[in-house]
Amino acid sequence: MTVTKFCLTGIKIAILIVLGGCGKIPVSSNVSPTDSTTTSTQNLDPTKPLKQSQASSSQEDIKQVTVVQGLEHPWSMDWLPNGDILITERPGRLRLVKNGVLEPKEITGVPEVLALRQGGLMEVSLHPNFAENRLVYFTYSHGTPQANQTRIARATFDGKALQNLEVIFEVSPLKSGGQHFGSRLVWLSDGTMLVSIGDGGNPPLKLDGQLIRLQAQNLASNLGKILRLNDDGSIPDDNPFVGGKDADDAIWSYGHRNIQGLTVDKATGQVWSTEHGSRGGDELNLIKVGENYGWPVVTHSREYTGGEISSERSKPGMIDPKIVWTPAIAPSGLAFYDGTQFNDWRGDLFAGGLVDQAVRHIDLDNSGNILGQKSIKFEQRVRDVKQGPDGLLYVLTDDSNGQLIRIEPLEK
Repeated sequence: MTVTKFCLTGIKIAILIVLGGCGKIPVSSNVSPTDSTTTSTQNLDPTKPLKQSQASSSQEDIKQVTVVQGLEHPWSMDWLPNGDILITERPGRLRLVKNGVLEPKEITGVPEVLALRQGGLMEVSLHPNFAENRLVYFTYSHGTPQANQTRIARATFDGKALQNLEVIFEVSPLKSGGQHFGSRLVWLSDGTMLVSIGDGGNPPLKLDGQLIRLQAQNLASNLGKILRLNDDGSIPDDNPFVGGKDADDAIWSYGHRNIQGLTVDKATGQVWSTEHGSRGGDELNLIKVGENYGWPVVTHSREYTGGEISSERSKPGMIDPKIVWTPAIAPSGLAFYDGTQFNDWRGDLFAGGLVDQAVRHIDLDNSGNILGQKSIKFEQRVRDVKQGPDGLLYVLTDDSNGQLIRIEPLEK
């Protein structure tokens, strides 16, 4: 176990957008995603997205404790009632950390996955009543490079192996390539689950003669959506588009590119997401039922090859992001902190970043308005961040020698 102690107050974060001072994050204006200028740091308007600027150093004293290493591109984690941790590895393995030690043998019974580029075994999440039903849920990519999809499956876990694996939902339509599977899963207080599904991929990928990313605006498609399902994969009767003409009943929200961060404030029921942009334009969103989040009609992103995807940054009937990150941080896991180990962190968000190699501490007020953001740096790409049952934050790093790292208060 490796411990790295540091006081974040003294850290200077390497930045791509320069700001005078390190105070509040400026309000976004009509600024191109490639423009390095910023607007005034005063009078933050929570109705407008925050343009990425310098993420100031966190004021809390913390230490990073490496719990385990040797994970191959870990993607997600969840805790068993006894404190042991299940961790997925994207190539298709489920691992167990028992008493702080990574078990050498993988857990058997995992579904066969398409481990292609961004795809593989992704989310793992225990049923809210796991202690009674022993159900574990997974999202994973399935199929061939030419025809694949995100699947949701569940199985019972006896402590050593998965049993009775059952595919409960298959994303439609099929797509090609290895991009944008989405794949975060969170549970709501009513026992239903939300699952994020990517838009299918970047140009030149097409579906039915159109760029596949346009599926995010197609209500007959699961691509580019957040879906809401019952725990058996069936569709709740009160989903926003149930019974609607030419709309898929599973859809909860739409107009998303590729959400890989999804979390719930259990006290208020607010759902937050982080979403990959293209070339810049990564987003933090507050998710509202049945709403359109704009992609690709409205976006702060630009094409990877250069040029605009859309000239629209905001549009009536579409929800604006709360934060826009340009340059991209490549957002990954997202956690809402309600623990007691860090009192000053209660009610705040923690967003992982792959390119950023950091966790962004996003300061929220009691109404969910964003006050600013700070940065906790790591030495590898951050794939997931979650709050453990002990009230500490845990981070998975995306590497061939990936790590599970625990964030603890620095002893004084």
